[in-house]
Amino acid sequence: MNTINFMESRHLPIENKTEISWHAIKTIKKTLNTRQPGIIKDANSSLRHAGVLIPVLEDDSLLHVLFTKRTQQVSDHKGQVSFPGGSIDDDDVSMEATALRETHEEIGLKNEDIEILGRIDDAHTKASNFVIHPYVGFIQYPYEFILSKAEVERIITIPLSIFHPDNTSYHLNSFEYQGIMHDGPAYKFFNDIVWGATARIMKNFMEIMGNKLILPGKAK
Repeated sequence: MNTINFMESRHLPIENKTEISWHAIKTIKKTLNTRQPGIIKDANSSLRHAGVLIPVLEDDSLLHVLFTKRTQQVSDHKGQVSFPGGSIDDDDVSMEATALRETHEEIGLKNEDIEILGRIDDAHTKASNFVIHPYVGFIQYPYEFILSKAEVERIITIPLSIFHPDNTSYHLNSFEYQGIMHDGPAYKFFNDIVWGATARIMKNFMEIMGNKLILPGKAK
């Protein structure tokens, strides 16, 4: 596995930011850095740990979140919609470094094209026994992504407004996946369903942000 040198989060070039981007970056950063994220303790070192990136971007004057559709070749969460990220390596100096390294390996997004804005609460996956440490980052877009064919089937971008509590037409209380019924929270956008830990993380992010962000297209 290639080693990447991680530096302090950089600020993206000013010319690539619009008023919407500036407001999102400022608001998310201020909100996340004035609260203490919920930490899941692992006193017995019995849990697996993963760092993920919640990539926020601007496309067509709307804020979006980038997800990956996992392949059937990965060991965990086959075919599911997820964030870029993965398990911590011995060489990772922090969970943030894990999230950045895995993001680069999965979709080719470079560290210098990500501005880390803060972290939100940890999440636990019961089936795979992972503690997920989510970091929110603003990313360059459009971007020449390079997908790991073994891990990522395709990239999905979904407007952030879809996850707002008011947009109930996109929210599912229960749904069927591979012949099994699951309880929510879950979100359906066209043919893609965001569910499981990914949906819980997005729900947590939206609860933290409340109505602070400019989200054109949010249900009235």
